[in-house]
Amino acid sequence: MPLAASTTLPHSVDRVAAVFVNEEFIKHTSELVGGTLESFNVEGDPAGAFSTVTVRTLPTTRLPEIARKFVGESLTVTQTEEWAAPAADGSRTSTIALKVAGAPLDVTAAQRLVSEGGSTRIELEGKVTSSVPFLGGKIAEAAEPMVGKALNIQSQQAEAWLESH
Repeated sequence: MPLAASTTLPHSVDRVAAVFVNEEFIKHTSELVGGTLESFNVEGDPAGAFSTVTVRTLPTTRLPEIARKFVGESLTVTQTEEWAAPAADGSRTSTIALKVAGAPLDVTAAQRLVSEGGSTRIELEGKVTSSVPFLGGKIAEAAEPMVGKALNIQSQQAEAWLESH
């Protein structure tokens, strides 16, 4: 199932990118959806190319019944992001991979932080897949709205975070 989202924040790419690698912000967004931040690691210097690995435990109460039968009451989700160094105009790109422990679900996405004067347009495109024979399409279809919402929370919460910090 395809994922696509776009939003614009009235802050520079540098400020938005800095929020996306702020452990307190990551913890905040995890707790906002009823989850727990288990670990967060940054490798490399965020001023250039770097990567992050975030591990969260999330409740499954909002998932469709078909998905809860497979995964139980909570999920451990590992999110890996590979960030490229800033482009000449300051724009940033990252690739995102989500792995859900114990669930046959994979998410891959490309995120772009596009500099537009003093603002940043955040673009996200990706896909949700499931490897379960016969039911994989239904599982991915059921999970896609939840995954899309989870990825969008980061962008939406970044503006509020930037305004208050």
